[in-house]
Amino acid sequence: MDKVKDIFNKVREFIKKIYLIVKDFIINKGIPFIKETVNKIKVFIKKNVKFFFYRVYCRLFQFVMRLAIPFLPYRKPKILNNNVDLVNVLKEKGINNILIITDEGIVKAGLLLKLTMSLDEGNISYTVYDKTVPNPTMKNVEEARELYVSNSLEAIVALGGGSSLDLAKASGARISNPNKTIMQMKGLLKVRKKLPLLVAIPTTSGTGSEVTVASVITNEFTHHKCVINDFSLIPQYAVLDYANTINLPPFITATTGMDAFTHAIEAYIGNSRTFETKKMSIVASKLIAKNLKKVNKNPKDFEARNNMLYASYYAGVAFTKAYVGYVHAISHTLGGKYNIPHGLANAVVLPIVLEEYGECIYKKVKKIAFESLIVSYKDSEEEATKKFIKWIYNTNKELNIPKYIKEIKEEDIDELVDLAIKEANPLYPVPKIFNKEDLRRIYLRIRGT
Repeated sequence: MDKVKDIFNKVREFIKKIYLIVKDFIINKGIPFIKETVNKIKVFIKKNVKFFFYRVYCRLFQFVMRLAIPFLPYRKPKILNNNVDLVNVLKEKGINNILIITDEGIVKAGLLLKLTMSLDEGNISYTVYDKTVPNPTMKNVEEARELYVSNSLEAIVALGGGSSLDLAKASGARISNPNKTIMQMKGLLKVRKKLPLLVAIPTTSGTGSEVTVASVITNEFTHHKCVINDFSLIPQYAVLDYANTINLPPFITATTGMDAFTHAIEAYIGNSRTFETKKMSIVASKLIAKNLKKVNKNPKDFEARNNMLYASYYAGVAFTKAYVGYVHAISHTLGGKYNIPHGLANAVVLPIVLEEYGECIYKKVKKIAFESLIVSYKDSEEEATKKFIKWIYNTNKELNIPKYIKEIKEEDIDELVDLAIKEANPLYPVPKIFNKEDLRRIYLRIRGT
């Protein structure tokens, strides 16, 4: 009997120890683990539900904008062939005193002299603003505006690349809206007034700014890009003369050409494309694929120069209606924060973003890549997309465009992500809406880490 009792006590002690061990585990580890798991599930659900409704909001906004496209006052500038045509237009309109907005590089290249000689022959007076910087600032805008107002000028002629053209548009907007700051006109349709006569003379084949509704100005205090979109910003005239692009340095030829290529691709793969924008995108992409490397090797190839100039114009027509996407939203943040030239940023960012979009763009990419003679019709959609992206990487390498943008600082990435999201959504009809984690990963890839 004593043995049985002793065994019973030992069993009871063993069970008690097991009970205490289990109790300790549940209290100290099990319950916190369960609570942590439940909290993670709650956060996951909350985060994803919130992102789901955010995507719904973006898509609804883009759907409405797409429905409105046929009814919006888009227009194309009247094309002039040379400076003589420009002088004739000014004289017909009774304009005798103009503001020329350009930059020091254009002055040194002799392109300003070429223009002013034509103006002198036509007895057209002019005042020159040549302090435009690569990413024009609000200070540039105010200086140009002051010249226009103080000299009682009658029209604006922008001579240069995208920076000069964007500055001219923003200056015109400030002239028409003396009580509105650039920041107050940031966004969609906030200019609302007719600008002075605006003529664009592009000297690069890339920005397409001579046909677009947009102007991008840098806030020099915050280093953020301010994007103004308004139909009044479309120039009334554009002088498309390939002779103005002949002396363009090879690297600028390369980066501005890839800028135009990015316009064509983003317009084509977005969700707001129309029959016209698809056609313009394909024509532009095909011309660039055929002529960019050629003109980069031989700057005096006049036919290739002319083709690139019109490719830029066609791509501009395409993305004015179909918009751009995350490539531009990201590139604008890099231009504002680190002063990276826009074309360079687009060239580096484009293939990375295309890879991140994944299968949702395969069908569209195959179509435009095939039409551009970059892939074979026999390639599957996935194979064609991968070949197309590889072609972009190889083209950048051949044009001496770097693969990464090392200037990006990791501590800046959260800020850059927020800025890119704010620009892209809900306006840009991107193939896929990225969350913050997606964009952070993209910035790290652009940085090369």
